Amino acid sequence: MDSRRYTPLDRLIGGIDKAINVLAVPAQAARSSPAAAGGEPPLSEAERRKSSRLMRVNHAGEVAAQALYQGQALTARDPAVAAAMRRAATEESDHLAWCEQRLAELGGAPSRLNPIWYLGSLAIGALAGAFGDRTSLGFIRETERQVETHLGGHLDRLPVADHRSRAILERMRDEESQHGRTAESLGGVDLPLPVRAAMHLVSRVMTRGSYLA
Repeated sequence: MDSRRYTPLDRLIGGIDKAINVLAVPAQAARSSPAAAGGEPPLSEAERRKSSRLMRVNHAGEVAAQALYQGQALTARDPAVAAAMRRAATEESDHLAWCEQRLAELGGAPSRLNPIWYLGSLAIGALAGAFGDRTSLGFIRETERQVETHLGGHLDRLPVADHRSRAILERMRDEESQHGRTAESLGGVDLPLPVRAAMHLVSRVMTRGSYLA
């Protein structure tokens, strides 16, 4: 285990490096994509365009997830909680790479608004962490619950023939659910209804913005 004590400057440099890697460097997955095996029927132009937009939204969500976990890890008080967030962020890195690869296969491009989603999510994550680890973990639990619902909706909307995108989203949904259960087991608390509603509203804004641009 890394026992080094990081200074504020270390954290700043690390944060800048992380942002550059997420926003400007092609994502690399540690695990094979769930879409790697098997083929699929050819997609029509309309189906390809719809899948591309949906996967662009999911890619933007994974960009935001990287920033959220980074912000929360920066302000976590318990080293075990910070380590759990970094582990979850590693799995989210695979999700980011899988979505990016599939988006390229579909002929799409990442959302032009990703820098906004990243910076906003970093600030939200740091703010959640500032209220204490139990609140921060509760934020993760609620975030993953909403993401799980969101992915279920996208699975319903995907063209039937798009087996490769479907395999990715199904794996992501399973792992997001596990992240939520981990946060709960570490002591995550239920968030107040107004906070949950605000999170849902922010998610809708990001989803709509990424779908269009």
